[in-house]
Amino acid sequence: MKKRLIGGMVATAILIPAAAFAASAVIDMPARTPMTTEQVKMDEVGKSTLEKLYLAYPETKSFEIIDASNVQGDVSKGKNVINVKQTSIVLQEKGGTGKKITLHTNGSTGEIEHVIQENWEPKEKSLITLTDQEIKTKVNDLIDKMYGNVEQYKVAIEQMENPNQKTWMLNYTNEMFKEPVYQVFVQDNTISVTKIVGIPTGPDTLSNIKVEGLFSLNGKPDYSADNFLNDEKLFALLKISPTELKQELAKGKTVVEIAASKNVSKQQVIDVIAETQSRAQLQGDEVPITEQSLKEMMKAAEPKILPIIEHKTETKW
Repeated sequence: MKKRLIGGMVATAILIPAAAFAASAVIDMPARTPMTTEQVKMDEVGKSTLEKLYLAYPETKSFEIIDASNVQGDVSKGKNVINVKQTSIVLQEKGGTGKKITLHTNGSTGEIEHVIQENWEPKEKSLITLTDQEIKTKVNDLIDKMYGNVEQYKVAIEQMENPNQKTWMLNYTNEMFKEPVYQVFVQDNTISVTKIVGIPTGPDTLSNIKVEGLFSLNGKPDYSADNFLNDEKLFALLKISPTELKQELAKGKTVVEIAASKNVSKQQVIDVIAETQSRAQLQGDEVPITEQSLKEMMKAAEPKILPIIEHKTETKW
């Protein structure tokens, strides 16, 4: 069961409450610092997280914050050291027995990395009594509301070999990424979603996403390209800020067209993004970064990068 977990989950999995899932990896973690409700609402990351939740599920505006904390520190992953910075917020319907939702947000990027939705189905028809298709529908709805555009992913569902409790694992994949974008566990009356792409797994990984939803699809933010385009070297090459890039893309321009207006070639754009992605991949796989390995990885990355830099946003917004 543990072998099927995606390696990129480690940074998030260590911060999932112990009661979440038996499948979650457990390793030493930095101490958490409790936060009051007032502190959450005044904190930049906490406030942004709540805004995203309220937009996705307006009913949660009446929920109580029953627990909140943040954590920061270094955690070892193989030969790498991950700097973890995360804010966690738990909300529940007033009364303490109804719907509950937990959000773990990356303190550096503001990205919600992990969502746990509990007791959103009636006890007489909990999640584990549903068919595979019904479970997919419930999970799709959660991902679509919290992240948007779930229709762009292929989903594979399987029942895990867990003798103690029925557990389903769902992997949401997109051809642009080697690993699933989302990995989901369904157990009891709980859905646990982890966003894999975008979670930092090493020092050279894109660990500081400046803006989210650089493109849009069907009137909603499309996050699929964020991990490629939030690249400090790309911003420097184009002499543009992350916000300015998003504004230009919203006008219907492609990254290639934006680059051309600044006398930057398509190949220069590809090389910059490919090197960042390749270094992160090699380091995450604990493969020595040599001139040859980097060159081969960059060549393999090109087909994934081209559709992104030549893409026009589906909706101007």
